Amino acid sequence: MYLYLYINLAIVIFPLIISLERKRINFYSKMKSVALSIFLVSSVFVAWDAFATSRGHWSFNPAYLVGTKFLGLPFEEILFFITVPFSCLFTYEALAYFLKDARISLLDRLPPAVGIAFVLLSTIFFDREYTFLALLSVGLSILIASKSVGHFFSSKLYWSYLAVTFTLFFVFNFILTSLPIVEYSDLAISGFRVTTIPVEDFMFNFSMLSLYLVVHLSVARRLKAD
Repeated sequence: MYLYLYINLAIVIFPLIISLERKRINFYSKMKSVALSIFLVSSVFVAWDAFATSRGHWSFNPAYLVGTKFLGLPFEEILFFITVPFSCLFTYEALAYFLKDARISLLDRLPPAVGIAFVLLSTIFFDREYTFLALLSVGLSILIASKSVGHFFSSKLYWSYLAVTFTLFFVFNFILTSLPIVEYSDLAISGFRVTTIPVEDFMFNFSMLSLYLVVHLSVARRLKAD
């Protein structure tokens, strides 16, 4: 009954310990932008999660939960929106320390057009609510990111961040969906899966990880300027 809680701990334990180190990555010094990013973006995605749960897009297997709920969501699910962004933003800062960024100029002007395409594509799946919302979130996150942070999608560092975090996402989400801890309604999804993971989860994850990073970088830049 504690498995989902243990998954949360597994996600955050290493970044949490290493974040106290101040000589190299010095993640501790970036806590203001990290905390604000988690608060702002997680508020949106928790609201989406609560709405989706109430609509029956997905449900949670009580066999793996402690039983405490907030806004109709298990305590572990709320915790997920803290442990995941903390660990992912730590991953980005670690990559930024160890890797040299480079610009992929080909991607400079592409994202806005791609974002609009995803928004338009979402309307085709209006009868599949999770598919519709997932596609819409991808489109909106691309548009927001391309307007908020210069050269966001042409940054090699961003794609390295996405590659690492998506790999970890696949591992943990496979556990969540294969047991399953999270179960999905066939009426809300397209039916396409990668192993046991609905393709919509990849879109949800892309939007979430991109927006966490957008807010983190935007706030960090303003704090540095001040």
